[in-house]
Amino acid sequence: MVKILLLNGPNLNRLGKREPEIYGHVTLIQLEEKLKKQAENEGFQLIASQSNHEGDLIDIIHNSEDEAFGGIILNPGAFTHYSYAIRDAVASVSVPVVEVHISNIHAREAFRHQSVIAAETIGQIVGLGLFGYELALQAIIKNIKGVDYDEN
Repeated sequence: MVKILLLNGPNLNRLGKREPEIYGHVTLIQLEEKLKKQAENEGFQLIASQSNHEGDLIDIIHNSEDEAFGGIILNPGAFTHYSYAIRDAVASVSVPVVEVHISNIHAREAFRHQSVIAAETIGQIVGLGLFGYELALQAIIKNIKGVDYDEN
């Protein structure tokens, strides 16, 4: 069974509690469980991880290649905007990455508009709430299967 990594960065452990008007009321654990079931229904195994520490995220990204993950769904949180170290980690592995953000980072504070990581990913999904994670999972699965995004 092909493994897919769901990797969430700083403060995403606070989902359901942190600024619910922006991030909603669903917890990270609830989101992970939903995505795990969806992945299993497609014949994939989703493994979830979260860290508030940049180095931990980098190590997990590096290990994803050694552990033969087929893809990564990555929400780097605030590291999106300034972590060249995470950008370089994504660039250093052959595992395809989809970057996802719950809020529309382009419609928020100016410092959030730029992602230093996006150029090293196969795509970026922003502003669709937690549904963005479902779309990212679909995108990774299609990428693993080698299916064109326009095909069913």
